[in-house]
Amino acid sequence: MVEIDKATPALVTGATGYVAGWIVKYLLEAGVTVHATVRDPQDTAKLRFLNEIAKNSPGELRFFKADLLEEGAFGPAMQGVGTVFHTASPFTSDFTDAQKQLIDPALLGTRNVLVQATNEPSVKRVVVTSSCAAIYTDAADCAKAPGGVLTEAVWNRTASLAYQPYSYSKTVAEQEAWRIAKSQSAWDLVTINPCLVMGPAIGGKPTSESFAIMQRVGGGDFKSGAPRIAMGMVDVRDVAEAHIAAAYTPEASGRHITCGHSTDILSAMMLLAPKYGADYPLPKRALPKWLVWLVAPMVGLERAFIAGNVNIAFKADNGKSKRDLGLSYRPLQETLEDMFEYMIGQGYFKKP
Repeated sequence: MVEIDKATPALVTGATGYVAGWIVKYLLEAGVTVHATVRDPQDTAKLRFLNEIAKNSPGELRFFKADLLEEGAFGPAMQGVGTVFHTASPFTSDFTDAQKQLIDPALLGTRNVLVQATNEPSVKRVVVTSSCAAIYTDAADCAKAPGGVLTEAVWNRTASLAYQPYSYSKTVAEQEAWRIAKSQSAWDLVTINPCLVMGPAIGGKPTSESFAIMQRVGGGDFKSGAPRIAMGMVDVRDVAEAHIAAAYTPEASGRHITCGHSTDILSAMMLLAPKYGADYPLPKRALPKWLVWLVAPMVGLERAFIAGNVNIAFKADNGKSKRDLGLSYRPLQETLEDMFEYMIGQGYFKKP
């Protein structure tokens, strides 16, 4: 861990989120005063887990109400803070209006937070939770990257409102962040670009697509086989540590691919078999690509997505995160087992 400034408060937007919860935890345990923005500071049930961490930590936790789409909403929360962690952005495939539910919160929320940072003299660094989705849409894009490997120099050029709108939302939001950062000189920007984030939450049931995927795995949706959908995976705790390092390492700059492992859905989930395979209907074999392509519309997947991601290698260079942020990534099996065990405890699925 880097040396953390305990004297100056830090702001974490969307503090009840999956990644944000771990950032708040690490800051509080380090003795930092955390300004946490949430939708409803009176929702004691939703805030219980953060309050429990604060109760047993040297840091102080202060909640502020803020709406991503409301200009000036982050003003009170940002007063006196030195570092802003902007994590708030929807990550879901369950939407009916991509513009309203994905693009607007990501783009306008980023704009509102960063414009407010420009108006707050105390802010010196902003760390934005972006995504590898702002770098690529499909695994097939890797082959088109220089050297066949994704790096921080690559930007997503293939996502759109019509195709993979989540990836599009992360792309336009990060581009807006860099535009605003370059328009001023009071603070500097660092972005964290994680691939699929996995691992345990600090409490409750996060509204994250990561948990939706794992719930389907543990619930038996892939017991007849799983597709080899190529992707990167990373532990949520490593992602949180990347944010902390980005905030408090003075020389940190630019984008950082935060990806512990290049894998695919089947290979990753088969790592759960030694510990959980006897009790849960986990996938044991690969579904052929032609079959996945055939049934794709029936399971809510686009055939273009299948064509660009199944049985195709994912390759990303995480060297910058190791060099500049000092990251060392947890083993994927540890990440997935910790997540699965957490979800059992939270009642996501029962033994058959």
